[in-house]
Amino acid sequence: MRVLVAIVLVFISTAAPADSTGERNLGDRMPSATDVIGGLYAFSRFQQGLLESTDLKGNTEVKNLAALRAEEAAKRDKALKRIQETIGAEPHVNKATSASASLIEPETSDGPTYVRSFYASQIPEYDAAINLLERYLKAPDNAALAAFAREQLPMLRAQVKAAERTMADK
Repeated sequence: MRVLVAIVLVFISTAAPADSTGERNLGDRMPSATDVIGGLYAFSRFQQGLLESTDLKGNTEVKNLAALRAEEAAKRDKALKRIQETIGAEPHVNKATSASASLIEPETSDGPTYVRSFYASQIPEYDAAINLLERYLKAPDNAALAAFAREQLPMLRAQVKAAERTMADK
């Protein structure tokens, strides 16, 4: 009986700290300017990673799209850097998995499979970035970043729709 009680106490003692010290979930609160900037930098890293991934296996269409998205990401990062410097934000950018890690490994995939995975990998990333911006715009804490978010949202929505359509066609 004592062993059983000890096991239960061990489970309880390890479960409680996990609840209070776990990763922060932005679902609990509205994102700040720093959260948005960090999230958009991570999204840009993802898009730039797509370009690296297409060098190994992608066809011309995929390579051109990845190059375009990487260029857009660089422009977005430049604009974000100016906003970041203006407000003095230091975003906490987590090491995200690279885009190539979320795609099927090039050595084990054929062309059409890779192309489908290329488009499929983008949709959740776009959805996360769009959701972050929409949530931020409900209670923005910086006018310049709010204007930037309003400018980016239609473009991101159009790009995710295009990725969804293209994936459905492939």
